[in-house]
Amino acid sequence: MKITKIETIRIPEHPNLIWVKIHTNEGIYGIGETWFGAEAVEADIHSRIAPIIINQDPTKIELIYSKMRPYIGFFGTGAEMRALSAIDVALWDLHAKILNVPLYQVLGGQTRTSIKVYNTCAGPSYVSKNADVRPENFGTFHSKHKLKKVYEDLDMFMNNPEELAASLLDMGIKSMKIWPFDFAKGALKGLSISKDDLKKYITPFKKIRKTHGNKIKIKAELHGIWSLEASKKICRALEEFEMDWVEDPIWMDNFYEIPKLANYTNQPLAGGETLGGLSQISQLIEVADIAFPIIDVTWGGGITFAKKAATIAESKGKSIAFHDCSGPITLAASTHLALTCQNVTEQEITRSFFYDWYQNIVTGLPILNNGMISLNNNPGLGVDLNNEIFNSSSLLLREYI
Repeated sequence: MKITKIETIRIPEHPNLIWVKIHTNEGIYGIGETWFGAEAVEADIHSRIAPIIINQDPTKIELIYSKMRPYIGFFGTGAEMRALSAIDVALWDLHAKILNVPLYQVLGGQTRTSIKVYNTCAGPSYVSKNADVRPENFGTFHSKHKLKKVYEDLDMFMNNPEELAASLLDMGIKSMKIWPFDFAKGALKGLSISKDDLKKYITPFKKIRKTHGNKIKIKAELHGIWSLEASKKICRALEEFEMDWVEDPIWMDNFYEIPKLANYTNQPLAGGETLGGLSQISQLIEVADIAFPIIDVTWGGGITFAKKAATIAESKGKSIAFHDCSGPITLAASTHLALTCQNVTEQEITRSFFYDWYQNIVTGLPILNNGMISLNNNPGLGVDLNNEIFNSSSLLLREYI
């Protein structure tokens, strides 16, 4: 068996997303995905990676992975690493389909059949226009509606956080992640945060705790936009409300400063989704000694990388989490990993994506029920792009043969 064609697929409705399909001479294909800078990823796949992997045996994943490793961009989560990640996910999907088994079987088998989820409280239009993770691209419209058909969770955590928490608890979801400090005046540069903004943006946490007590766990997302000194102030203000963790609390290219923050606050620190490659992640785990490493499968190096990163974390007695606030293939790949790795306790979801546009883009999504996520028994990742995408006149399809 050999690889005969590589396709990349983009749609204007979701300009940050790109999918890749790897075809073989036996008619079996695998699908992968990544998020952010889709055009740059597309260029790297067709100009650099496709000539390397065409005509290769798709089951030799480790060999192909070593050949795909770029001369530059070999760590971090730049375009080269995201392109490699998408290809690697497609290869694992393809490999499991060749064996006609779910991916988790190839990864060592499930250690349990379902796992708890935590909800990242974005709305369905979150970071959908471009790759800028700033309030202008958060897709909020400050509506007053109740949660019914559309989960505008970001708008809700800023305006009605008690109702949002109640809605999650009603679904059996007992953990949530919010990021009100992104709206602070100092967030653009991240050097400092005022007392007024600390008081203002601590309010959602205060309201949730006042109404629901400790019935729901709260994770604070800081998006890696704050300096160490600013983050100290935020973490200290959050201590009263007992965060499950504070995520990406500082500029994560300075992750070696994590121990300084950990010595200052009693809040558990998490992060790592914007880091990639085993060297960065191993330093985050072993040198920075972060409490909860977070891996993005389709940014940081694919399934090959994520499985090894989880093992490094396990060797240090640490739980690991797989990031998902991007696309349905990423969620599927992350869930397969979460159910095979012993040291994963929760899987991230974004319910506003899951119950909205994820449903339109793919078939065979993982199953959400009463705060737990599980997998179907379809071969490979179990998901595939909806055929209607390929009938769209706005489809951006590119092939390498």
